[in-house]
Amino acid sequence: MTRDPRFDVLFEPIAIGPVTAKNRFYQVPHCNGMGRLFPDSMIAMRGMKAEGGWAIVATEQCDFHSTADVSPFTETRLWSDQDIPYLAGMCNAVHEHGGLAAVELVHNGQDTGNIYSREVPIGPAHRPVTWHNHPIQARAMDLHDIRDYRRRHRKAALRAQQAGFDIVVVYAGHDGAMPSHFLSRRHNQRIDEYGGSLENRLRFYREVLEDTLDAVGDKMGVIARFAVDEMMGSDGLEWKHEGRDAIEMMAELPHMWDVNVSNWDNDSMTSRFAPEGYQEDYVAFVKKVTSKPVATVGRYTSPDAMVSAIRRGIVDIIGAARPSIADPFLPKKIEEGRFEDIRECIGCNICAAWNNLSAPSRCTQNPTFGEEWRKGWHPEHVAPKASDSRILVVGAGPAGLEAAHALGKRGYRVTLAEARKEAGGRVTRESALPNLNAWARVRDYRLGQIATMNNVEMYFESKLGVEDIFEVGADHVALATGSIWRRDGVGRAVREPLTGASADRSFSPDDIMNDKRPPKGSVVVFDDDHYYMGSMMADLLAEKGYQVTLATPGLCVASWTEYTLEQGNIERRLLDLGVEILTRHCVSAVGDGVIELVNMMTGEQIKRSGALVPVTMRLPNDKLYESLAVLPGRVEAANIKSVRRIGDCFGPATIAAAVYEGHRYARELDTEIDPDGVPFKTVTYDLELGG
Repeated sequence: MTRDPRFDVLFEPIAIGPVTAKNRFYQVPHCNGMGRLFPDSMIAMRGMKAEGGWAIVATEQCDFHSTADVSPFTETRLWSDQDIPYLAGMCNAVHEHGGLAAVELVHNGQDTGNIYSREVPIGPAHRPVTWHNHPIQARAMDLHDIRDYRRRHRKAALRAQQAGFDIVVVYAGHDGAMPSHFLSRRHNQRIDEYGGSLENRLRFYREVLEDTLDAVGDKMGVIARFAVDEMMGSDGLEWKHEGRDAIEMMAELPHMWDVNVSNWDNDSMTSRFAPEGYQEDYVAFVKKVTSKPVATVGRYTSPDAMVSAIRRGIVDIIGAARPSIADPFLPKKIEEGRFEDIRECIGCNICAAWNNLSAPSRCTQNPTFGEEWRKGWHPEHVAPKASDSRILVVGAGPAGLEAAHALGKRGYRVTLAEARKEAGGRVTRESALPNLNAWARVRDYRLGQIATMNNVEMYFESKLGVEDIFEVGADHVALATGSIWRRDGVGRAVREPLTGASADRSFSPDDIMNDKRPPKGSVVVFDDDHYYMGSMMADLLAEKGYQVTLATPGLCVASWTEYTLEQGNIERRLLDLGVEILTRHCVSAVGDGVIELVNMMTGEQIKRSGALVPVTMRLPNDKLYESLAVLPGRVEAANIKSVRRIGDCFGPATIAAAVYEGHRYARELDTEIDPDGVPFKTVTYDLELGG
């Protein structure tokens, strides 16, 4: 296809000091849970971005000294020459496709407890370590420590050059790096030349930038990654005041500015709380005060929004982390005019969650993310079909849609049957909840792809029974019939059905989403799921005029969303809506218009009026599978070679897990799988065992 000329600006080269990016797409540094522990996975993942057209592909944060040990987080490391080989592997993978490789050198200072290295943490002042509330303190750096830091950063930049990197990113963002701690008034109350005035507090960052430019700036680009606003008002850095002043003081120093807001929760807000391009208001001033190229992020997925940001003078380069995960080939698809093929990020932050769990990240939209090396999965290509089999997929939720999509790409004949009048399953229902409309992209992308496939047939309002399946004549059957929320309160804290939890007193999330609601008045949402659904039920019902109490056994509302970086926003939202929040409380019984609750610490009993909305756990909707499982003879007589459950029908989990299982089913069809083997590649070592 021919590219529309209005997008030409996205593909103009741009100089970053002594190096030139081939286009305006910059995969900013982003964590991924692979790093130094799973380097082969990290290398393949970064190389895939370059293959997809990203001109600059950066590492995650790369700590450069043992006093910056971020364990248990699985970041990249450049402590010594021993770390060069695997980082050189990443550079080679990026260079193979004409991209520039960037390394973000980071020291997290007072944030990290050095629990692996056992070094005493350091920072601008004596302060407790912040991450995980470790019982450890960072000691205040003296002038000798500052000289040591500068020397170590300089050495790391030279090692990066030796590894083959083209760009060094000097990090002062997200309230998580030593330069940002020196800059912050609340972290830095020094009375020497590194404290007090903005010029003094900025001195540390300026010197590190100058050292880096002096060491490698003649051959490598040097990017200043800088947070201009902490979104704390006058309690923190504000772009209208010191944020702008700091940029003006160093405007022409780096080769490029990569600007954002702080902290990570604000910089990577979920779509539930921020729209595309939401950082523009904070960073729009930067290009007015510097002649150097400027980049920012904002979950840009729309090509028109990208062009607009450049044309309006907000940025020169489009930075992206999450959109590059959802679609590593986003630049190429824009270049080739294939907008309908873009897998747009839904802003759910599942990618961040798994990294925060110190595990390899995953993506709701892109099931191949993290599997590029482990399973050899390419985000755009799948192996052609291995037989002329016909596949019946029952259920057009996230697992069924992805299975049909991937099977169709392989060339199989697919029949997709959906009991409802619309596709999407839980995605359709959940994307109708307050501010989750972006989640509908999971459905819409796959429907758009399937619509172009002549070998995939889709039927709505087609609830299949056992006899219907036998009549279809499929060779393989995939059951993606989803799951249902329990009404009886059983979950983590409650192990037996609640007394009195009848259908007219207890309403599941499925009931609420299907417009079966309790009478107007008071309701108690019991959240023992701890992800987003409990808060969503409280949000929706409060918006509809109910007086809502949210009770949870957890220490805070939606505690698991701390991993998705949105727990604080969720709690503030509910408080703004007038929701009563009871933490460490469990439901003990459901009466006629009365909910009995117990304080799990004190045993105190309290009562609230109204109906119950338990958000505790789901059960697989697997009755169709069980009916087929007891008829092996008829299954064989119908020449059905396999019957498989996929997605929530097999094991209720996240939407990302359902998409992954649907994709996996399609990839593995007609493939011999060892049921006792490891289903992906691992690193192996050859040892000579002595006697």
